[in-house]
Amino acid sequence: VQLQASGGGLVQTGGSLRLSCAASGDTFNNYGIGWFRQAPGKEREFVAAIRWGTGSTLYEDSVKGRFTISRDRAKNTVYLQMSGLKPDNTAVYYCAARPRWLVGGGMSKSSEYDYWGQGTLVTVSS
Repeated sequence: VQLQASGGGLVQTGGSLRLSCAASGDTFNNYGIGWFRQAPGKEREFVAAIRWGTGSTLYEDSVKGRFTISRDRAKNTVYLQMSGLKPDNTAVYYCAARPRWLVGGGMSKSSEYDYWGQGTLVTVSS
C-alpha cells in the first residue's frame, strides 16, 4: 500500500486548505484511513479518520466543526478539508491506513496504523 499526501502550503489565520491522500496498492473497502499531524518539537497527534466502506468518521475534539474528512472511491483518495485554520495547526500532516476499522477510539492511535504517507507541511501564519 502506498499513500501520497499533498495539498499543504502557507495560509493565513482563518484560511482554508484541502489536503489529499492518494492511496494505491490494494482494494480499500474495509480500510480505515486517518490523518495525523506533528508540530515541531511535539508528538504526532490524531486529527481525523474515515472508514472507507461506510464513510463513518472520527475527529479529534479541537477540529470538530472546522475540519472535514471525506473520500472519493473512484479516485482512491481521502481528503481533509480544513477551515478556520489557526497558527497552532501548523504541522506536517500525514495520512495513514490500516486494513480494518477499529471501534472504541482505536483509530486515534498512531500505533494502530500499518501504512504511512510522506507528510505535507501546513503553515498557518498569524
